[in-house]
Amino acid sequence: MRQMVEAITATYVQEDADWAITVSGRGKELTARAPGIIAARDRADQLVEELGGDGRNTVVHLLNGSALDFTQTYMTARLTLPKQAPLEVPPPGSVPKQQTTEKAPDTTPAPAAPAAEKKPALPPSKQLPKAVEESKPAAEPAPAAEKAAEARA
Repeated sequence: MRQMVEAITATYVQEDADWAITVSGRGKELTARAPGIIAARDRADQLVEELGGDGRNTVVHLLNGSALDFTQTYMTARLTLPKQAPLEVPPPGSVPKQQTTEKAPDTTPAPAAPAAEKKPALPPSKQLPKAVEESKPAAEPAPAAEKAAEARA
């Protein structure tokens, strides 16, 4: 004979910028607060674990008495991108700070290219990892070749 599973109810109430959470079930009621709906949902999971059980809990999340309202609010928060600071574009011809600290100054002259063909530096999030950038070994002159070059000079 199968036992009926008792649902645990997690109720969310927004209070200013914070959320109050009440988790009730198994004859107990636990409360907590969290700074946002995503953190509130995580905190509700922790409260459900505190209620105990066999680990197979059915939890109904409610906002304004509605599971649909909770789901809509939660998914909107999960899928909304955080606001980012505006991207700073360095003036043409300048070297980004990241490149100046990673490599020693290059003494070989750069080939002259028209200004229209220069590509802008990539933002750090689009740059390749350092291990990939340095995969090509640097061409170093052999010691005998250096001595021969010095003798000619």
